[in-house]
Parts: sequence; structure tokens; C-alpha cells
Amino acid sequence: MLNIVTKQDGSALTFELEGRLDTTTAPQLEAEVKSALTGVSDLTVDMGKLEYISSAGLRVLLSTQKAMNRQGSMRVIHANETVMEIFEVTGFTDILTIE
Repeated sequence: MLNIVTKQDGSALTFELEGRLDTTTAPQLEAEVKSALTGVSDLTVDMGKLEYISSAGLRVLLSTQKAMNRQGSMRVIHANETVMEIFEVTGFTDILTIE
């Protein structure tokens, strides 16, 4: 189960993710991202309540990062220890801006 809270302020957009980002829920985030990125130059992905991320979730983050490279910046905030470990093992700490 994944809950996505979207907050927009002009060209700044924040996705707050809660639950699990896995094979089942990744398409939900992907659809949300695709519909929301137009005109966004500053994207924040808040993972404060995200418990788990799978390779499917990483794939969505990667495609979102690529899209944002063309139109602005993206950062990931509040990733917990479990999620950070996955980022480190997969090399995503070199790809994403994590704060």
C-alpha cells in the first residue's frame, strides 16, 4: 500500500510517500509523476514515511530524475535507514540528490 500526498507551490512540487514503494505500487507513483511534472522545476520526494522501496520503485525514481534533469532539479529527503541502505547498495546515492 502506498499513499502519495502531493503539495504544489508554483513550480515547486513535493510528493510525500507513505508505505511501500514496490512492484504493486510503483505504477501508481509513475502515473502521479507523469501527470504532475508539467511546469515543475523543483521536485522534492519526501520519504519520511516510506518503509520500503523495491527495484520497481527505484526505476520510477530514476525515470523521474531523468525527466527533472531536463526541466529543473529533484531531491530526496527524510529517507530512513532501510531505504538509504538500498540507495547505497544500488549506487543511487551517486544518482540522486539525497538530503
